Amino acid sequence: MDAIYIPQLTKAPERTEEIPVEEFLPGLETLTPVRGLIRVQHHSNYLEVSGQAEAIVTCTCNRCLKNYNYRVIVDTKEIIWLDEAANESDDLPLEREIPLEDLVETLSPQGYFHPNEWLYEQMCLEIPQRQLCDSKCQGIKPNAASISDQPVDRRWASLEALKKELPN
Repeated sequence: MDAIYIPQLTKAPERTEEIPVEEFLPGLETLTPVRGLIRVQHHSNYLEVSGQAEAIVTCTCNRCLKNYNYRVIVDTKEIIWLDEAANESDDLPLEREIPLEDLVETLSPQGYFHPNEWLYEQMCLEIPQRQLCDSKCQGIKPNAASISDQPVDRRWASLEALKKELPN
């Protein structure tokens, strides 16, 4: 997906550009290409960006460590403010207080909007933080052999011998 030059967007029909998506996004490992549609509409002092997309990713269950496939579905809308001071962050200190009302996305009105980066961020937000293959997943079941007194791995044998020498 090519970047959209924001001033050029004002000359588009209805100040809107629709971008069909069917590709693998860099940095996002998916089994299928990301398929969907991104719509960017210019409203003089902000961009209204909406998107619907989906792909299948492979996740690892946090309980049993098995891999499973998960369908990531994005259906979202976002307002991105156009502000001349959006790219002037180079001279700012590393740490500073930011008021709550300043926690918004901004772009320069003379800059570019990168739909592939925006879609990548939206897809990442939809990948579940708590990854479970099934709501009834019991996790890793202990093996009866590992419960016995014998160490499973011979590399632990010397530690087991030292443990027996120590007083209780």
